[in-house]
Amino acid sequence: MVAGKGGRVNWLIDFFGNPDNWSGPDGIPVRLLEHLEFSGLSLLLAMLIALPLGLWIGHTGKGALFAILSANAARALPTLGLLVLIVLLMGVGTIVPVLIPLVALAVPPILVNTYEGLRGVDPDLRDAAYGMGLRGSEVLGRVLVPVALPLILLGLRIAAIQVVSTATVAAYVGLGGLGRFIVDGLATKDFPRTIGGAVLVALLALIVQLGFALVQRVMVSPGVSQRQTIR
Repeated sequence: MVAGKGGRVNWLIDFFGNPDNWSGPDGIPVRLLEHLEFSGLSLLLAMLIALPLGLWIGHTGKGALFAILSANAARALPTLGLLVLIVLLMGVGTIVPVLIPLVALAVPPILVNTYEGLRGVDPDLRDAAYGMGLRGSEVLGRVLVPVALPLILLGLRIAAIQVVSTATVAAYVGLGGLGRFIVDGLATKDFPRTIGGAVLVALLALIVQLGFALVQRVMVSPGVSQRQTIR
C-alpha cells in the first residue's frame, strides 16, 4: 500500500527519530562513512586518471577523438551490471569491485569537460602567452587552466554527484553505504528505512552540489566568471 504525504512524513520521523538508527554498525554515521569512502576514493581515482589526460589532450590536441569516444563508451556501461560482473569475477572481499564501475562512471564528465574547457580558451590568449615568452607548461598552468577552471569544476561536480547517487549499488552485492538502508528496507518492506535512506542520499548529493558551488566561487576569478556568463 502506498502511503499518503502525511504517512511518508511519519515514516521519516520514525526513521530519523529512532535511536537505533544512529548507533551500531548499521547506524547512519557508519553507513554514511562507508558511502563517503566509496564515493571519495572513486572520485579521487577518476581525477587522477581524467584530469592529467584531459589537460594533456586539451593542450596538445593529440588523441582527442579516441579519448572522447572512449569516454562516451564508458558512459554507456550499465553500472549495476558491471558491478555484478566484477563481483562474480573477484568476489566481495574488498571495496575494489565497487570502485571500478564508479570510477568508470566518473571519468567521462571530468575528461570531457577538462578537454572542452582548454580547447574553448580564446586562441588569442594562447598566442599572447607564447608571445610573452611563456613555455608550454607555463601557458597551461598560468593561462589555460585558470580560464578553463569553471568547466573543469563543472565536470568534477557532475562526476561527484553521479558517484554519490550511484554508490548505493554497493548494497546490492552485500556491501555497505547508504544504499544498505534502501535495499534492506525494500527486502523487509520496512518503508521508513527505505525512504530514510533515499533522503540521506539526496541530502548528500545536495551538499556536494552546494560544496562545489562554494569552491567555484572561491577558486574562479571574477573576471573569468563574468566571461563565462557573457558567453
